[in-house]
Amino acid sequence: MSELKIVVARYTDPDAQLLIRATLRDLGERYNSSGDETPVDPTEFDPPHGAFLVGYFGADPVSCAGWRSHGDNGLVAELKRMYTAPQARRKGLARRMLAAVEDSAREHGRRRLILETGSKQPESIAMYQACGYAAIDNFGFYKEYPGVRSFGRDLH
Repeated sequence: MSELKIVVARYTDPDAQLLIRATLRDLGERYNSSGDETPVDPTEFDPPHGAFLVGYFGADPVSCAGWRSHGDNGLVAELKRMYTAPQARRKGLARRMLAAVEDSAREHGRRRLILETGSKQPESIAMYQACGYAAIDNFGFYKEYPGVRSFGRDLH
């Protein structure tokens, strides 16, 4: 396998959409649902208010994640659609993608990154905690749902 290359893409890019659909399928299987009902406007991921990243091994899109502005002060970003394809897991790609999202958010003036995940994603929770994310009050679309877990980390 070649080296992972991470590029900025539009949320509507075909490779991004391929990975987003896979993300939603994965979440749907875990939670016996449609995946994620959180309202998402693709333009929320357009700079300078957000960004969407796709990771490639050669020509194959294998990982994605994005951030969008959260709140009114322009200092907080929300992580969305973090995903690594099954064939590319356990290679450190999620950590590399998370670091790239953090760098992008930081470059656009964000000082904090927050995210929602859930109890049926224990590998995600473990990775976020290992990367310095701490539990925060639940927020967003799923804040009242059982099993929701919210995390945040300051971007220094």
